[in-house]
Amino acid sequence: MRNVKPSSSGVEEAELEAAEAPRLGARIRELRQEQGLTLEALAERSGVSRAMISKVERGTNNPTLVVAVRIAQGLGVGLSELMSRPRPKQARVLLPPEQQPTFRDAESGAVRQLLVPPFETRDVEFVRFTLPARASTGELPGKGVAVGKYLAVEKGTLRIDFPDGSVTVESQDAFYFEADVPHAFVNVGRGECVFYFAMARGPR
Repeated sequence: MRNVKPSSSGVEEAELEAAEAPRLGARIRELRQEQGLTLEALAERSGVSRAMISKVERGTNNPTLVVAVRIAQGLGVGLSELMSRPRPKQARVLLPPEQQPTFRDAESGAVRQLLVPPFETRDVEFVRFTLPARASTGELPGKGVAVGKYLAVEKGTLRIDFPDGSVTVESQDAFYFEADVPHAFVNVGRGECVFYFAMARGPR
């Protein structure tokens, strides 16, 4: 998805979200049809209702981050692949802001930017996350396997909630965890929280 620098105008941000919804929906439909899945089958695999998936595919509903992640898992892909079609690997690639695949959650205000090219090999994923004050991503589903995430907070205070407890990561702290269980990112500070995470990926 196309990234546009944040604007101070709520109207412009709403227009951006409205413009991006059809692109995401078309990509979901493309992947679903490539796999020969019906809406009902994807709903069963993702835990997202058929009605919601249908609205997302038609571009009439911009999903939350949690819904998008669940749909991606139902399709057997990462969120980054849901946002942008993978391409052959190149020796050198420059990604200016407008070319960084970006997901904006209108409900929480979370912004997720992919900072590496979406190569077909998908050997690594490097993401910049921005969370408004007191915002939460909601509970993100576990990946089912022990995929390691390397996280560092640039600004603010981040709490990561797990089924067995929480960890608070302050500005300049680094943290590693295995994303095989549900977890949520929560900005517990009074200002914006910016953090990065990287994880190794491999072919499906």
